[in-house]
Amino acid sequence: MSALTAALYGALIVYLGGWYMNAWIGNFSLLLFILSFVTLLYWLAERFRFAPAREAAARNLEQQDAQRRAELAKLGIEKVDGDITEAREKLLMQPWWLDWTAGLFPVIIIVFVMRSFLFEPFKIPSGSMIPTLQIGDLILVNKFHYGVRLPVLNIKVIPNHEPARGDVVVFRYPIDQRMDYIKRVVGLPGDEVSYLNQQLRINGVPVPTTPAGDDYDDESMRYMARFNEKLGEIDHRIQRFPTPLPFNPAQTYPFPFKDQCRHTIEGVVCKVPAGHYFVMGDNRDNSEDSRYWGFVPDKNLVGKAFFVWMNFSNPGRIGGFH
Repeated sequence: MSALTAALYGALIVYLGGWYMNAWIGNFSLLLFILSFVTLLYWLAERFRFAPAREAAARNLEQQDAQRRAELAKLGIEKVDGDITEAREKLLMQPWWLDWTAGLFPVIIIVFVMRSFLFEPFKIPSGSMIPTLQIGDLILVNKFHYGVRLPVLNIKVIPNHEPARGDVVVFRYPIDQRMDYIKRVVGLPGDEVSYLNQQLRINGVPVPTTPAGDDYDDESMRYMARFNEKLGEIDHRIQRFPTPLPFNPAQTYPFPFKDQCRHTIEGVVCKVPAGHYFVMGDNRDNSEDSRYWGFVPDKNLVGKAFFVWMNFSNPGRIGGFH
């Protein structure tokens, strides 16, 4: 068993190492599920086989010692050398391969349940959501807000709220579902969304915006025009280039229901299909979003982002956001 455990840990190290070196894209949910299952098997084996065997061996040692002392007592020898305490403790001691498997099961299963059904942490890797979210923000995502889903399979089993305009959502990237993206919900099923010459309209109605001054953007190394935008019930900040840039339809990807979109140099107009959402980044001119790769299916939703729990470069950013 020790050799098997060492082999399993070796495979885990190789997997994590390749993930860290970007040799492949890791699936943390699947990894946690496998770790939970494997450590459960070890925990059950420890509970019902290995621990009872060690306890039986310790009792046998105690019985042998008691029998030896009784036989010596019959011969008139009352003082007997030899203390079995240390030997008994060694017999009861959990071997390293159980300590690092069965011993970790309670911790891993708690993390798995919390991450699968309650809250999941994410790190913001790009500037597509500036100014709402900054690169390096560590955020929390509410996993049950849009319904309870089976881990790994992501199948909704208990419905809850529907996504609303203005929600900041984490979802599996439709082009490569091994990756998680974060954007803001702009269009709901049945909506007509247009973004032409930097003007966002929902069903033909312009989304209200008010100027909020210009600010220097470190990522693009230029000044950006910022605005307060009211999308649905949510007030939030966006930014865009001071002057419109032409949209390049050649930069779009093939995607399902692309025939419901019209791309021109002015921008894009899309009719959102049933069961899908149109999402955009708050950094409107520096965000690859539904304008380029299409709609987000409901089945791809991971949860609603709502809180920055740490930014090591700027701890002052800790707090909730819209």
